[in-house]
Amino acid sequence: MRSIAGTIGQGLRSHLSEVSKYPALFALAAVAVLAATPMAHAESKNAPLPYGLSARNAPEPYLRMPHLAGGKIPLLLSQTGAFSDTPNLVPGGGLIPYDIAVPFWSDGAAKSRWVAVPNAKIKYSPTGDWVFPRGTVFVKTFELPAAAASPAVKRRLETRLLVCDGAGGVYGVVYKWRPDNRDADLLGTSQTEEIPITTGKGELRKQTWYYPSRRDCLACHNANTSGVLGVKARQMNRAFTYPSGVTDNELRAWNHAGLLTPRVNDGELAKVPTLAAADDATRSVQDRARSYLDVNCAQCHRPGGTVAYFDARYETPLEKQELIDGPVLIDQGIDRPRVISPHDIWRSIIFMRVNTVDDIKMPPIARETIDQAGVELLQDWITSLPGRPVLDPPTMSPQGGTFSGPVEISLTEREPGADIRYTLDGSVPGPGDMRYEAPIQLTGPTVLRARAYKDGFTRSITAQEVFIIGN
Repeated sequence: MRSIAGTIGQGLRSHLSEVSKYPALFALAAVAVLAATPMAHAESKNAPLPYGLSARNAPEPYLRMPHLAGGKIPLLLSQTGAFSDTPNLVPGGGLIPYDIAVPFWSDGAAKSRWVAVPNAKIKYSPTGDWVFPRGTVFVKTFELPAAAASPAVKRRLETRLLVCDGAGGVYGVVYKWRPDNRDADLLGTSQTEEIPITTGKGELRKQTWYYPSRRDCLACHNANTSGVLGVKARQMNRAFTYPSGVTDNELRAWNHAGLLTPRVNDGELAKVPTLAAADDATRSVQDRARSYLDVNCAQCHRPGGTVAYFDARYETPLEKQELIDGPVLIDQGIDRPRVISPHDIWRSIIFMRVNTVDDIKMPPIARETIDQAGVELLQDWITSLPGRPVLDPPTMSPQGGTFSGPVEISLTEREPGADIRYTLDGSVPGPGDMRYEAPIQLTGPTVLRARAYKDGFTRSITAQEVFIIGN
């Protein structure tokens, strides 16, 4: 005679079997279970949740790529072994699809990711970088939304392969897709292309896309970062819907498939630090901003990386990151600059570098546009930090440039009652310099600088424009 528990267990298994006939319904049900925590640990003793990877199908090491960067690299993406059906992006046998919690900003491109892990183990860390076995190949395809009114319409641009080579390092290659999407060609060097985009108003604009060189890949993917950037515990501790229709925590699925060593206790996944997406309102603005910096800056800004004082890695405690009030090496001509100046976006050098596409932009490679959502997130965090209100720099109209004759310049300041002081010789204006009261008449070449003051506020940074007038 069966126990009541056995009867219930059989009933639940029968119910799951029926639901699994409808993958979308099954996925919704699974997501509802996963919603309370990033891990899929809510298992009953009688009916454990299904795993995203029920078994491991290890591909050949390196697929069809050479063991070292100096080897013969396939000229076509279809020759690499990454896809069994290249035009339709059907991955080759044994490739595992995955996604990450917070993606690197890539000029608004959508990314599809797969990894081919040979018959060996990934050295797992709950906080630091993972070490992947030699012969592992990461595959990532970039597609850019081509019409604002139809986000599903995308232009396929490139597929990048990152290979964990036979010498313990990595190398990367880029394949540029042909216009008909039948195949992609190996690039020998970097390229830039203007991609047509249809705006919401039906107008055509051009967006610059940068195809990185193999040398560019190594600027971030190197020994200082263990070669691999995005695939780590704090990025993978999230729900993902697998091709089977099963939604599972990626760490739980990879652990069950035997990919990780040491093995992970499913019950411990809730304790694994996880990055916060920019729009995740359940996490603090500080967590979200630090997650953003971890993904977009920590590949360089870490011990042993670029010459700088701060450490952008999320696993480094905030008080040790040298972010808030941290000193800077290059002041960008700003008075009293800091890596992050509390409550002051104008003196926060990180904010300045993220909010530009000029030479000082950060990240410096493969970014041609500004991540407006990322800029807004950093601004929200910086202005949430305690500090005095800060005056914006005065604006000048018209802006600097070349003029055939005398020109009249107006200065404005957003804060009512602020006092604008200016100079015409390029010196930094102080509270004792000329007060702006009426438009300024310029009749010859001038370096105009202005700064705003008001009691109870931090003075503005200096605004500057250069005017070339006459011959």
